[in-house]
Amino acid sequence: MLTNNMKSPQPDHKLPSPALLRWLLLKPQWLLVLLVVFALGPFLAKPFHLDDPMFLWAAQQIQEHPGDPYGFKVNWDDTVKPMWEVMQNPPVVCYYLALAAGVFGWNEVGLHVAFLLPAVAVILGTYRLARHFCAQPLFAALVALITPVFLVSATTLMCDVLMLCFWIWSVVLWVEGLEQNSHRRLLSAAGLMAVAALTKYFAASLIPLLFVVALINKRRLGLWSVYLAVPVLGLLAYGWWTQALYGRNLLLNAGDYATGTRAQLGLPGFGTGLAALAFAGGCLAVVVFFLPWLWRKRFIGLVLGATLWSAMLLNETVIKKYRFFDGSSAWLMAQMALWAAGGIGVLALAVSDIIKRREAKSWLLALWVLGTFCFAGFVNWTISGRTILPMVPAVAILLARGLDQRKLKHGDIPKAGMVLTATAGAALALLVTRADYLYATAVEQVVEETRVKFAEPGRTIWFFGHWGFQYYMEAIGAMPVDSGTVLKPGDLIALPDHNPTTMPVKPEKAVVRGEGVAPGSRWLATMNDAAGAGFYGSFWGPLPFAFGRVPPERVVIGMVVPSSGGTLGK
Repeated sequence: MLTNNMKSPQPDHKLPSPALLRWLLLKPQWLLVLLVVFALGPFLAKPFHLDDPMFLWAAQQIQEHPGDPYGFKVNWDDTVKPMWEVMQNPPVVCYYLALAAGVFGWNEVGLHVAFLLPAVAVILGTYRLARHFCAQPLFAALVALITPVFLVSATTLMCDVLMLCFWIWSVVLWVEGLEQNSHRRLLSAAGLMAVAALTKYFAASLIPLLFVVALINKRRLGLWSVYLAVPVLGLLAYGWWTQALYGRNLLLNAGDYATGTRAQLGLPGFGTGLAALAFAGGCLAVVVFFLPWLWRKRFIGLVLGATLWSAMLLNETVIKKYRFFDGSSAWLMAQMALWAAGGIGVLALAVSDIIKRREAKSWLLALWVLGTFCFAGFVNWTISGRTILPMVPAVAILLARGLDQRKLKHGDIPKAGMVLTATAGAALALLVTRADYLYATAVEQVVEETRVKFAEPGRTIWFFGHWGFQYYMEAIGAMPVDSGTVLKPGDLIALPDHNPTTMPVKPEKAVVRGEGVAPGSRWLATMNDAAGAGFYGSFWGPLPFAFGRVPPERVVIGMVVPSSGGTLGK
């Protein structure tokens, strides 16, 4: 029995004190750091996913041969080719991975921890830039954080978030350099432009973007224009270096790949534009949630009606394009119409800001958004969340500027409305990120099930497919099939569902021995042809994520029969 002199047990974990909360509000940068870690922390154990292996293999090469990042061969499309021919991105992120692996090792958690740094830098850079553009910089940074495309991209080990880190800080320093006539900041911005472009080629678009913005701002050429030679020289030097190493300028190689592949994989005609709008709206869903606070209901209704009508016209085209889709076409079209309407709203934010303000800052944001959209929808070899990602900071700032304008005309949005809208957007972003995490986890699990059930000493397991599946299959000793693979009786063949470069095996070649199955997210997909989701490439689905029935990850295992021989499929 407790006496009056005895104290009741205290909980081990206390809620943050009011003093701590007040301090965080006075130090918004630290609040943003904590929120980034809080949002991404649950996904630090995410298995290597999609194109992560390409960057990991190059990083492993760099640890052995720092001056030759792509000097090895890889099987990534059923044919062994030089890495420099397959890889379509420059190597800065691979060097970062090699450095991170030297500290944390080649494990998933350690490398994802290393990639928290560029994610934090993107959000802090958005906050810093927003301070020059709007009255609510903390709000703009929070919006950028809770966009689905940012959270999903920040859980990968690819080049996109690191590129955006260098991108946003080069814009910050360029804007501040022009405002303060600071040559140090302008030169630093130019250096970051070069690093960004050598992280992902798209960042080379910063050169014309910031040139035009500076010209609008200053009304004449000046010493500032000379600094833009730095990223140009950096790209030229990279092209010369790769020409000397591999006999091919890899910058030109990437351009040839994009133009040569787009016609084969893209949606035909008008469908490309609708898919691009749907990707923009879905990837920036939290922004779309706020649009009803900015636009008249009649305008929103007209836009939604137009996109729904367009989606219905394209219904048959879409279904024929995505031959593995097995859900409701009406449901897919409804989702496409919703997010395409949101994409129109996102672009309208940029256009309306120019009309209302007519200033250099408006032109910077508008050209940033519209240029990224045009590249993602009509230039790059496929539409993807990765190509939409660079517009995130600009769109977040445009939303904050739009709310500033609304406050002047109609007063503040009720706090309850702001909180509910932001919460709904954050919840959707986290659900999409979780779905991608579960997808990656299911792939790793189905590989482990394959190992447990079928791996035997002295027996070769061949496999089709790439992405994270290839990484983990090779980790258990399996071999990727190529065009010259010779099958031997008793060899096993693994054929995954929902993976590229797979083909059926003729019955006379192999008999089914069993299968491995692992469920991922059951009702929300980021990359599943049966569900119509293609976050990493619209060749897989016309939406960045899709609600509906999502089949589990499945691998069928066949055994080569004694009577077969020769290469696979012949």
